[in-house]
Amino acid sequence: MLRARRRAQWLDEIRTQLWPLPALAVALAVLMGTVLPAVDASVDGQLPESVAVFLFSGGPEAARSVLQAISGSLITVTSLTFSLTVVTLQLASSQFSPRLLRTFISDRFVHGTLALFLAAFAFALTVLRSVREEGNGNASFVPEISVTVAFVLAIASVIGLVLFLAHLTREIRVETMLRRVNVETQETIGRVFPEDRASLGPAPVPGPGSYVIESTSSGFLTSIDVTALKEAAEESGAVLRIDREPGSSLVQGVPFATAWPVATGMTFTPAVREKLAKAANAAVATGFERTNVQDVGFGFRQLVDVAVRALSPGINDPTTAVHVIGHLAVLLCRLAVVNLGPEQLTDKEGRVRVVLSLPALRDFLDLAMNQPRQYGAADSAVAGRLLGLLLELAWCDRKGEYRAEISDHLCRMRLAIGKADYLQSERKILLDQADAVAARVGAQE
Repeated sequence: MLRARRRAQWLDEIRTQLWPLPALAVALAVLMGTVLPAVDASVDGQLPESVAVFLFSGGPEAARSVLQAISGSLITVTSLTFSLTVVTLQLASSQFSPRLLRTFISDRFVHGTLALFLAAFAFALTVLRSVREEGNGNASFVPEISVTVAFVLAIASVIGLVLFLAHLTREIRVETMLRRVNVETQETIGRVFPEDRASLGPAPVPGPGSYVIESTSSGFLTSIDVTALKEAAEESGAVLRIDREPGSSLVQGVPFATAWPVATGMTFTPAVREKLAKAANAAVATGFERTNVQDVGFGFRQLVDVAVRALSPGINDPTTAVHVIGHLAVLLCRLAVVNLGPEQLTDKEGRVRVVLSLPALRDFLDLAMNQPRQYGAADSAVAGRLLGLLLELAWCDRKGEYRAEISDHLCRMRLAIGKADYLQSERKILLDQADAVAARVGAQE
């Protein structure tokens, strides 16, 4: 599980950058544009007719014209692609949520399209250097294979442009974005709360000699290197507890962790305290934005932002909010069947050495319900879907562990329904839904 988290963190850092794949494609294209003409020269005039018929058959001037046309047109197409991508990002930010930009930037299809365009441009430009006309004692040379490959790359780029436009129109749809956030959040849940996660007992509480560790950096807590924390705790004879969850904001100089001796009567020297503080800060990565590597709540935050934006008077799109609540229900039901709670790492003797704070279901339920209820309770469709979410969660809560949380939000929904200006028939339907939730929660007792 820990190895999967580190791999996911590394992949997230790569895929959320727009430049790595295009840069690699350009480097490979330049290399191929240098090597392939040499291969052309070595097999010049030796290819069988059945193969040569498919290769470029023009002279040096024609080859130059083809390569110049390919390189000139592809750099224009690349500029168009970048422009369309930027416009898409602007639309997604203003229409849905700024926190969805990571989803678009990490789109592999966009990376691949830009890589294809730039590779074709770089290859054609590199091959152009090897075309020679007869003169100054040099024989004319046309790299037929290389020009043919450049032509194929140009055709592939035209097809790629058409597919890119089709892909872009599909990605800008709110249903597609919601599905992608749902899938990414499901993957994060699988990493943080795997299905085979054992039920853990109560986390240890700080004992005598405990002290807090202050953060040396500011930003969002993006990931935690639990292996480094465990090694530092075992080496120092301590128990380390990270008091902040992934996705929370750290401020330099503010405590974020607690340490205490693992053995009763043991005390820490100032040198050990300083070493533990450095190790804890080194194991906690911060960034200027939240990610979904270890932060399950980030997916909830993205979905709720879309719902709140849809419920704003300027957009007034309750249907989108209803769709978002459906995705939130799916994620909450997934969390209801896994073992939540803090993560605890033990040493060889079975003693807890590291405790990682992780959000409980109440935290996710509050995030999913509070703002949509506040901004959307006046719409009967949104209120009805929120009650449906509670009923679905109650059905998935087979053991009845979260009756209190569901009942709490059911009471809040009843209050919101009582204050809203509904038709009598709408109010009756909503109250009947609320009664159905209460009946399901009561049946679990």
